[in-house]
Amino acid sequence: MAEIRVPELAESITEGTIAGWLKKPGDFVNKGDYVVELETDKVNVEIISDFTGVLKELKAQEGDNVNVGETIAIIDESGQAGAEAAQPAAPVQEEQAAAEPAAPSAPAEAPANENQQRPIASPAARKMAREKGIDLSQVPTADPLGRVRAQDVSTFNPQAQASSVPAQAPKAAAPAPIKQDGEKRVERIRMTRRRQTIANRLVEVQQTAAMLTTFNEVDMTNVMNLRKKRKDKFFEEHDVKLGFMSFFTKAVVAALKKNPFLNAEIQGDEIVLKKFYDIGVAVSTEEGLVVPVVRDADRKNFAEIEKDIMDLATKARNNKLGLQDLQGGTFTITNGGTFGSLLSTPILNGPQVGILGMHAINLRPVAIDAERMENRPMMYIALSYDHRIVDGKEAVTFLKRVKELIEDPESLLFEA
Repeated sequence: MAEIRVPELAESITEGTIAGWLKKPGDFVNKGDYVVELETDKVNVEIISDFTGVLKELKAQEGDNVNVGETIAIIDESGQAGAEAAQPAAPVQEEQAAAEPAAPSAPAEAPANENQQRPIASPAARKMAREKGIDLSQVPTADPLGRVRAQDVSTFNPQAQASSVPAQAPKAAAPAPIKQDGEKRVERIRMTRRRQTIANRLVEVQQTAAMLTTFNEVDMTNVMNLRKKRKDKFFEEHDVKLGFMSFFTKAVVAALKKNPFLNAEIQGDEIVLKKFYDIGVAVSTEEGLVVPVVRDADRKNFAEIEKDIMDLATKARNNKLGLQDLQGGTFTITNGGTFGSLLSTPILNGPQVGILGMHAINLRPVAIDAERMENRPMMYIALSYDHRIVDGKEAVTFLKRVKELIEDPESLLFEA
């Protein structure tokens, strides 16, 4: 017998939660096959088998917390256990046959049929289905490959699905939910490990950092004109769209070089000034906010930054981020404007001491001079910072520098 154990994940991760078994007892498993999906504080990890054989026993069930090094499954390398797990012994089958008359013209029901195909679904869809008690095999999908997506599960209506099926023999009505007088209907959803981690870290930041936010506004006219002028050629040459994030990333790096205490962290009674610029970009996924990191942003051009952001966002939404994608950021940018946010105070992504919040672009009347007003595309920007090591003057200077660079985007080409 061989044991499947929880592998070493990362230096800071010592446990995880079984998100879903990709194989079931009795299934044949090849070396290198994915066996189980493990949810950690930061990412979901699919664990492979180092052995070939039949999955004999599961030592942990979905929802169980398991530690690194813990045995979670047993593989029978001889393959004998699979036949036993796949079907009941002959005497049991005979007793069942004698006790239950077969339905006319109906196929015999196979217990735990190991050849039954497991629905193809994204990890996010599987998790949502488990939380809602939905059978994935019943969820229709428009995906040409038949892959069930999270949005398919979220819009799935079991009652509507049942009404579209031809009438069957009447079944006993399900008992009505118990509802005491004055009680309101509620739904309890267990927090995922990632959501618990997000909640704990945000509370920790609020309790340990002296967080303050300063605001400014940016006239996006020149960036939008430059982007409109260059976007087609940019896409032809680099096969990636020219967005706003690359402008803001370059502006942030330039401003951090002038205000180095915003690219730092506190360790005990020391301030650690970082001489590299790994910029985190907040990405919203169905399972919560994640902040993958664009490495060495100061050494990359616009196209390289846009490609990195696109790749990281795609990996995040497909639940394919690795731990190395999330670790070690020095400063974070978050864009609530994609959801229509006009103004907000972003929370620090500890142990970082600065985060820039972008917001929606809206036409607003702006005074050009004492006599003229024009409608301009304006964006509010916010900088939250840790006042323990960043003074108000430095924070305001940083944000003002970002504003100046965005309003004169060609100047970004001359920033070292």
